[in-house]
Amino acid sequence: MPLSLAALDDLFEAFEDLRDVLDGTDAVAIDIASNRVAHAAQAVRAIGAWRSDAAVLARLNAMLPMLNSARIRVNLLADHANQRLSMLSAHGSSHAPLTYGR
Repeated sequence: MPLSLAALDDLFEAFEDLRDVLDGTDAVAIDIASNRVAHAAQAVRAIGAWRSDAAVLARLNAMLPMLNSARIRVNLLADHANQRLSMLSAHGSSHAPLTYGR
């Protein structure tokens, strides 16, 4: 398997892990998974010729629905967290639940 396809597989697995932990409330796991996605994306960017490789482009196009799903989930959860933090600030910490569990 070419290096670029292996890097894409790592990126795909990193996004799958991120999607899995986003369903929970473990902020540390979310941070770790986010960092893994960032490192995997950087590894893909570091491969200079990936844009000209048809197999890589096909793999990226196959990954797009999952990548968009993760992006949408992150945006929804960020919005939800912002709403909860606004509620917390409006009503005081004794009236609103914590955004993340401990």
